[in-house]
Amino acid sequence: MQAHRIQREQASNWLLQFAGKEKRTELAMAPALVANGSVKADAANPGSSPAIPSRAIPPIAHPTPEDAFGVAANIQYHAQYSPHFSPFKFEVEQAFFSTAESVRDTLIQRWNATYEHFQKSDPKHIHYISMEYLQGRALTNALGNLGLTDAYAAALYKLGYDLENVVEQEKDPALGNGGLGRLASCFLDSLATLNLPAWGYGLRYKYGLFKQLITKKGQEEYAEDWLEKFSPWEIVRHDIVYPIRFFGKVKVDPNGRRKWVGGEQLQALAYDIPIPGFKTKNTISLRIWEAKSPPRDFNLAAFNAGKHQEAVDLHFKAEQICAVLYPGDETEDGKLLRLKQQYLLCSASLQDILTRFKDRRSQDSFSWAELPNKVAVQMNDTHPTLAIPELMRLLIDEEGLGWEEAWAITSSTVAYTNHTVLPEALEKWSQVVMSKLLPRHVEIITEIDKQFHALVREIRPDLEEKLNGLAILDNSKPDKPLVRMANLCVISSHSVNGVAELHSDILKKELFADFYSLWPKKFQNKTNGVTPRRWLRFASPELSAIITKWLRTDEWVTNLDLLTGLRQFADDNQLQSEWTAAKIANKLRLAKYLEQVTGIKVDPQSLFDVQVKRIHEYKRQLLNILSVIYRFKKIKELNPEERGNFVPRTVMFGGKAFATYAQAKRIVKLVTDVGEVVNNDHDVSHLLKVVFIPNYNVSVAEVAIPASELSQHISTAGLEASGTSNMKFALNGSLIIGTLDGANVEIREEVGEENFFLFGARADEVPMLRKEREEGKFVPDPRFEEVKAFIRSGAFGDYDYGPLVDSLEGNSGFGRGDYFLVGYDFPSYLEAQSKVDEAYKDKARWTKMSILSTAGSGKFSSDRTISQYAEDIWKIQACQVP
Repeated sequence: MQAHRIQREQASNWLLQFAGKEKRTELAMAPALVANGSVKADAANPGSSPAIPSRAIPPIAHPTPEDAFGVAANIQYHAQYSPHFSPFKFEVEQAFFSTAESVRDTLIQRWNATYEHFQKSDPKHIHYISMEYLQGRALTNALGNLGLTDAYAAALYKLGYDLENVVEQEKDPALGNGGLGRLASCFLDSLATLNLPAWGYGLRYKYGLFKQLITKKGQEEYAEDWLEKFSPWEIVRHDIVYPIRFFGKVKVDPNGRRKWVGGEQLQALAYDIPIPGFKTKNTISLRIWEAKSPPRDFNLAAFNAGKHQEAVDLHFKAEQICAVLYPGDETEDGKLLRLKQQYLLCSASLQDILTRFKDRRSQDSFSWAELPNKVAVQMNDTHPTLAIPELMRLLIDEEGLGWEEAWAITSSTVAYTNHTVLPEALEKWSQVVMSKLLPRHVEIITEIDKQFHALVREIRPDLEEKLNGLAILDNSKPDKPLVRMANLCVISSHSVNGVAELHSDILKKELFADFYSLWPKKFQNKTNGVTPRRWLRFASPELSAIITKWLRTDEWVTNLDLLTGLRQFADDNQLQSEWTAAKIANKLRLAKYLEQVTGIKVDPQSLFDVQVKRIHEYKRQLLNILSVIYRFKKIKELNPEERGNFVPRTVMFGGKAFATYAQAKRIVKLVTDVGEVVNNDHDVSHLLKVVFIPNYNVSVAEVAIPASELSQHISTAGLEASGTSNMKFALNGSLIIGTLDGANVEIREEVGEENFFLFGARADEVPMLRKEREEGKFVPDPRFEEVKAFIRSGAFGDYDYGPLVDSLEGNSGFGRGDYFLVGYDFPSYLEAQSKVDEAYKDKARWTKMSILSTAGSGKFSSDRTISQYAEDIWKIQACQVP
């Protein structure tokens, strides 16, 4: 430690001598010069910076630099002494990796200090287990949270680059897909920023969900390549390895104790990713697991005998587990692979949690009964449900506890967040498949179910006739017995929460109504939120600067309620002018990106209308594109003079359809086919453009969301649990057209009903409307029939859209009957779109509405959400590094 300190002091002294006062002044100006275009670094010739050439910066290890020269020296150090590329070049890709490793040095110092402080303080920790984390690029976020953006911009300028070009080299980690993963990542940011003791747990997917390409065939899927080289942010922990067993059998010893033995045994290896808080030293961990097989499992004899596949069988099986997020599960092998993923995540995480708990306890005072006082486990949806029987197994089989004690600990430790009311998303696993893969866990689940039955008969005999529906084990079809994972979560958790007020009400009144009658205090609401750092402060620096100027403080970044202060200025002409300029800057940035990735030129003066989210029938991208088709037809029918009254609009879609979800892929294909026709129609293309943004991810969202003026959140009421993209758009001043679904309800209350374009059936009306449809009482709007006929006419090519249009017709049956009420909501949707056009024509009115949207978004900070989880569910407190 002493030698390290002296080395740092010597490096600092050298840098002070090297960086004279004049050079410091010049360096301080560099970011501004680069930002305003006065000076451009030559990325094609990295040594030709107009200031100090890169060879003049010495390679000196300086893990916590305090100025730009220290940063530049540390970047040079990593370029030379942490080499991943040829030493004879320092191109922009090498600049990114060296820059990331330099930033990582600072993160590691804070990271170590954080967990050392946690070790000494011994606070209760939250352990957040999620199958998805959609992190986005880390460099911009880390620099912003650390307060080092300007220093790194200036350092890179001296090395011949600007920060923006370097940031573009980073690939998004393919650890998630949609809102579930993005929420989890926002939560980690807030946990760190609020100085809460926490760990995140996930899996290290090598190829992610997929990389989406849009071709004439529609969506095509290819493997993600984020690990093609390596990730500079993750650190492998070779000492954190846990055994993971599959298959085998349960052995009973003479004392009646049960032990899971035999089968296949692999290993879970930990990789840690640092998560820095904003303006705090606290830096927490996202620990992701990789499945591996040790060298002893390589069958050398088989390999030398020419049986090469047999020789590497276990290695191949291990690689499969974390290869892809949500592998197809149409086959039994697919189902087994998904269960392997879920079990690996749960088992490795819980072994890690229990090991750390034991390591912090002295042998004299050790008691497993203390676990719930020191450990909280949050299951993010049903994917980590196996944490429940796994914790029971570890406590009973490995630690020797009795059933009652283990159950008391488990049910006081785990909590469950529900994210969906869709039946197909409430996981149900085959008892046969689970018994084959996890025989001991099925025994434990069976006992939990048995004791639940006994409890209901004892305290609520009136519910006995409903037990078949409440049970964990569904044996209603003897040939297909199932395990209901959501029921297991509700029965075993000490807390169950929904993620928006409407959603939580549906859980209590409909989905889990009988469970709620059993345990009313168990159910809570925790409306989702998003981190204002990534989604406003860093994604839209122009708008952020304006907000800070008018509020006269930047404290809104950690206290989003301060945004309400903008309301008093909403009519101010100067603010409206600045607000519009910031929005135009963001629109120009998005227009440039769209041309780069699609070749389509869009008019930045047109209304930017955006719907970006996972492609699913209930999210109703179909409703959106049907209205676009109607708009196209109406424009075509007008004469040139009448067209002059039309508001120019660029309609953008983005999102991935699961590879096996045929109907969703048809929707993508329809959007792209409509775009091909509309964008090449000389009568229409100046008034309407349709763009499908390929491979939508966090980095794309950071460009699209700040540029959006209208965002579409138009799911069938009662089906979207919350949504978080609606919060991001509202925060960035994008007005919402939407139904009363999920968090839309609360957003509308906060931003003002007059600043929200509402349409569609309410959640409580949906069952009645579906019943009326089945009875043949629905009368479709003529405009709806016109659009369907236009699609069937072949106006958008010869692709067979029959199955897609058929789903909107008929009264009932599989793939029929318009289950998601597209036809019913179509007329009110068109009316709401007309109101959008009228409002957009009045620029002052629209800008005021946009300002009020941002001003009303304070409630939707993930800081608020996490504070409520910490207080109401996890019972944890801040533990700030001094």
